[in-house]
Amino acid sequence: MKTRLLLLIPALLMITSAYGQENNQQKFKKLDWLVGKWIRTNPQPGESGYETWTKASALKLTGKGVTQKGKKTIFVENLEFSVKGNDIFYVVMVTGEKQPTYFKLTELSNDGFTCENPQHDFPKKISYKRKGKNIQAVISGNGQSIDYNFVPAK
Repeated sequence: MKTRLLLLIPALLMITSAYGQENNQQKFKKLDWLVGKWIRTNPQPGESGYETWTKASALKLTGKGVTQKGKKTIFVENLEFSVKGNDIFYVVMVTGEKQPTYFKLTELSNDGFTCENPQHDFPKKISYKRKGKNIQAVISGNGQSIDYNFVPAK
């Protein structure tokens, strides 16, 4: 009887740990709140900005961040959440750059996420937090931090 019990315990632990881990599709569902158009409420004086996010597939979100001065677009970045290997990455492609920058998803909850790339010059960390209907995004690294506050577009 003791032998059977000893064999059963590791099997139960394996089953429990397999069910306790989220797969990437479940993780992407936690990012669904990001889909839509978000208007920046704290741009630099004379500027405006927004982000848009769409669900391209069950394992991919695509986005765009735009900053304008008057009617002139002064900054554009193409954004993406996608799977590479077993990990999820926030990918940023800035106009004029030759290669995208990958930030690995390191924290995820129903109301936010953090992505990091310690080798990147700035930012090294990107965090989004849902606050009610709004979003606060923070990019940080090297002792610097910039907040981006967004409200949903009407």
